[in-house]
Amino acid sequence: MRVQDGTRRGEDLNAAWKGLQEERIDHRFKGLPPDAEGLTVVELARQRRELFGGGFSTPVLALSAEALEHNLTALERYTGRHGLAFAPHGKTSMAPQLFARQLTRGAWGITAATVAQARVCHAFGVRRVFLANELVDAAALRWVAAALAADPGFRLVCYADSVRGVALMDAALAGASRPVEVCVELGAGPGSRTGARSQEECVAVARAVAASPVLRLAGVAGYEADMPEPSTERVTAWTHRLTSLAEALDEAGLFAGLEEVIVSAGGSAWFDAVTGVLEEFGQPLSASALKLLRSGAYVSHDDVQYARLTPFNRVPDEGGLRAAFTLWAQVVSRPEPGQAFLNAGKRDAPQDLHLPVPKLIRSLDTGAVRPADGLAVTRLSDQHAWLSVADGAELAVGDWVGLGLSHPCAVFDRWQLIPLAEPDGTVTDYIRTFF
Repeated sequence: MRVQDGTRRGEDLNAAWKGLQEERIDHRFKGLPPDAEGLTVVELARQRRELFGGGFSTPVLALSAEALEHNLTALERYTGRHGLAFAPHGKTSMAPQLFARQLTRGAWGITAATVAQARVCHAFGVRRVFLANELVDAAALRWVAAALAADPGFRLVCYADSVRGVALMDAALAGASRPVEVCVELGAGPGSRTGARSQEECVAVARAVAASPVLRLAGVAGYEADMPEPSTERVTAWTHRLTSLAEALDEAGLFAGLEEVIVSAGGSAWFDAVTGVLEEFGQPLSASALKLLRSGAYVSHDDVQYARLTPFNRVPDEGGLRAAFTLWAQVVSRPEPGQAFLNAGKRDAPQDLHLPVPKLIRSLDTGAVRPADGLAVTRLSDQHAWLSVADGAELAVGDWVGLGLSHPCAVFDRWQLIPLAEPDGTVTDYIRTFF
């Protein structure tokens, strides 16, 4: 949405939040009660329907209110304890309601990966967006320039990892009234994702940014998890390279005039190793260092990928996270012994990293819930999950099976409106996503 001035900005934000609450329930939102069609989101939430007896249709994804609250608290306490700023990656959920809760918990801002995501953040009042990606698209850069010009309170920082990229940014932003802030991205070594590979390349990029009238060098950043065979030792060594780069650019006078220098890393898998270096990184710079973590998957966590990778496994005394998602599907077929099919598939659950994991069975006849012992998902079709059923495992057509999921980023993007459920199954709110 376009903004003209501060007053209009406030009006737009109020309208955006009101729009979430007043959106009508209809055929767009799978899993929601068919008899709720025509109600607004807030009207449905006020009914406090029960997930199993309230008319929800399967498959339906539920987000645990209790686990969500636990996870928000865990990272708030962790970053506060270590003196770090936090810009959780918004690409995980793309849910402005969750952004608001993260910001309320002290987040510095929200990280985005694309300008489309940054536009959602801006539309819902996020004042600081850390765009952790190179930005060379001329149309996207023109939107950034217009947003910065129209909204003096808005701040956006993006990456550059090549002199060519800086030249493209400079050309697209010609005549911009406010400079776009840029962090030089340090790559995590050969075979890693984006980022300049050497300090010499980074210095050249930084000098090109500093020489541009429409860009401002804001700091250094990178993403450690995509290095080949990451380990605590390798991530620690790379983070030392990042802080050394900040010192070298500062010694060259390239941060002159800044009140703070951004030094950012720390995704969802290795933020403990990054923290160990950033915590020791004092104030050798001419300006204060904004030490910025960016973990995003923590908000919902998961049952497989991040359950295995979370840094809290290495530092359990620091806290822990809880899987917040359960995908409830029903048994629709038991065509032969040892085989069953659920009515949830690739359109409902990701399989890019791991298949879903059966956690619970809820009997259709009695409502009793028990562990899903003896069940395993072996394959996903578009709209079916293939279940192997061990000898002796009880499972009837119509029973509900609660599936644990892997890779939260690929869970959120399959669901536009997600019930937020209390431990007793009462749904108290609905989380809107924007993908």
